[in-house]
Amino acid sequence: MKKKVLAVVVGMTMAMMTLTGCGAEKTAGAAEPAASSESVAAEETESGAAADAAADGMSTDVQAIIDRGVLRVGVKNAVIGFGFQDELTGEYSGMEISLAEKIAESLGVDVEFTTVTAATRTELLDSGDIDCVLATFTITDERKQSWDFSTPYYTDYVTVLVQKDSGIAGLADLKDKKVGVSSGSTSARSLVAAMVENGVMSGDGFDAKTFDPATWTDGISFAQYDDYPTISTALSAGEVDAFCVDKSILAVYHTDDRTYIDEKFAPQEYGVATKKDSGFSAYVDELVTGWLSDGTIDGLIAENGIE
Repeated sequence: MKKKVLAVVVGMTMAMMTLTGCGAEKTAGAAEPAASSESVAAEETESGAAADAAADGMSTDVQAIIDRGVLRVGVKNAVIGFGFQDELTGEYSGMEISLAEKIAESLGVDVEFTTVTAATRTELLDSGDIDCVLATFTITDERKQSWDFSTPYYTDYVTVLVQKDSGIAGLADLKDKKVGVSSGSTSARSLVAAMVENGVMSGDGFDAKTFDPATWTDGISFAQYDDYPTISTALSAGEVDAFCVDKSILAVYHTDDRTYIDEKFAPQEYGVATKKDSGFSAYVDELVTGWLSDGTIDGLIAENGIE
C-alpha cells in the first residue's frame, strides 16, 4: 500500500514539474517582444506597394516615385535651349525641361528640378537626391559602367569659343594656349584627341582612358571651373585663351566680340541618366524611344531653337 501511495505521490510530483516546465516555456515565449503595429504596418505597406507595382507592370523603384508623387530631376540652369532658369521668376525652360515634364506626366506625378553641374550631377544621382539627370549629359562607354543612359535624344558636337581679336581661328592656333573647361566634363579630352588627330600635336603620352586635364601640359593646358558662366568670365578677363564645350552650350556665350574656331569635333550624344540596372532606366528608355519615333522629341528640339 505504501508503495502505491509513493508511486502516486511521485507521479503527481513529476506531473507538476512537467506543467511547471511547460508554463516556464510559455512564459519565456510571451516575454519575447512582439512586432510593433508600426513595423507590421510598414511591412504590409511595402509588400502592398510591391504587389501593386507588379500588378501594374511597374518596377518597385518606379512605383516609389509614383507613391512619392514627385519626380526629382537634375538639370542645367544656364544652357539656353536645354535647361535655363529665369533669375526673376525661378522658372525653368528648355528642351530637357520639357522632356522631364513629359516623363513626370507619364507617371502622373509632379516634377521637381535641382540645378546640377558636370561635377555634381552623378553625386546627386548616386545619393538618391534625384531620380534622373537631363543635363546635356554625354553618353560614354566609361560612364555606362556606372550609370544607365537612355537612347540618345540629341547629338551635339564639341568646339571652341574665342575672342575675335585673339587671332585663334582653328585647332592649330590653340597650340600652347590655356583653355577653360568645366570640371568633370569630357571636353578637354575631346579637344586633345582632335588636336592629335589633326596633327597639331604628336599625342605622345595621350591615353583617353587615363587622361586628366589637371595634369596635361603637352601642347595645351586647361583650367577647370565649376560652371559655364565662370569660364565665360575667365575668357573675357584673359585668364584663359579659349572656352571649350559642346556647341549648344557655347551658343549662350557667343557674343558679338567672340567667334567659334573652324572645327567642330567629338559628337556628343545626350541621354537621360538613371541609376545602374534600375527599373526606372527601362521605363525612361521606352518613353524616349517612343518619342523619337513619333516626332515628339523633334518637336521639342524645334520649339527650343536647337536644331
